Amino acid sequence: MMKMEASFDTEESFDDPSCLAPQLPVSPAKRTTNEVKETKTTINGVTFPLPDDGPEQQLLKPNDWSYCDYFWTDKKDPQGATSVVGFEVLVQKQLKGKQMQKEMSEFIHERIKIEEEYAKNLSKLSLSPLAAQEEGTLGEAWTQLKKSLHDEAEVHLKFSNKLHSEVEKPLLTFRGDGFKKDLKKYEHNLSDLRKQLTTRFGGVEKARRALADRQKDLEVKTQQLEIRLSNKTEEDIKKARRKSTQAGDDLMHCIDLYNRAQSKWFEEMVTSSMELEKLEVERIEWIQQHLRQYTTLRHETDMFNQSTVEPVDQLLQSVDPAKDRELWVKENKTGEVRPVDLDI
Repeated sequence: MMKMEASFDTEESFDDPSCLAPQLPVSPAKRTTNEVKETKTTINGVTFPLPDDGPEQQLLKPNDWSYCDYFWTDKKDPQGATSVVGFEVLVQKQLKGKQMQKEMSEFIHERIKIEEEYAKNLSKLSLSPLAAQEEGTLGEAWTQLKKSLHDEAEVHLKFSNKLHSEVEKPLLTFRGDGFKKDLKKYEHNLSDLRKQLTTRFGGVEKARRALADRQKDLEVKTQQLEIRLSNKTEEDIKKARRKSTQAGDDLMHCIDLYNRAQSKWFEEMVTSSMELEKLEVERIEWIQQHLRQYTTLRHETDMFNQSTVEPVDQLLQSVDPAKDRELWVKENKTGEVRPVDLDI
């Protein structure tokens, strides 16, 4: 479980109360620099508690595996040269989803082309003159079989048209080109806040070094006082003490600015990551809806195709060789008088 410290500097709250991080007050004034370094670590400008240090942090949305709980740290890119911030991983997930959606639409388009070609060939075959001279009940069944091909072609053509309007087009047009621009807004906003956070941390480090220098200078002058007493040395110590105190105040101010910047970044990270989570749910449900429409249309096509074959089945069951022979004889007979033996 990833640990995470929250400290908001505003009174704003999320719509979902569970998204508020526990308030863990940080009071640098009550800790020495060494103590802070022992309990926390700062990576790329973001400060985290050290493992197994202090109380365990609770997830913002327990049991939900929410984006807002699992993308706080940076990760190495595949080449290992630079770090990729956690929010960028979420943005890439959205872009990949957009690409998958496009490829699904292309897949359905290819399916449509197959259906259209199939319908065209069925219709062409239904007009074939082959065996057109078959007669009787078998001839009727054969004629109906060819007609069923034409009817089946119409079914597949209708199926392809519905696939285009009810599956391919919605998949293709869901979230247009403006979607990428919207993602960029989230990304730029978080990037700016992260840069500000890094700058604030740089200010803290500079102020920390300045304080160390002032404390060292005060220590040196104090040691000089122990060696020799002089008004000048005492005055130097007073000045050094004032400068050390001022450096301490400056450090406190820089830490406060840093904490405010981190709180603002933290809040925006939660809000933005949950928005991307919502967008991903919408994408999956949208695709699910239209793929279910695909299967519905496919089942309907099967049922319609079955209806085109049912008359053929009925006529095939009625095929009667004896009846066919009777019909043919009646139509083609040349006389009923049989020849007899010739008498002597």
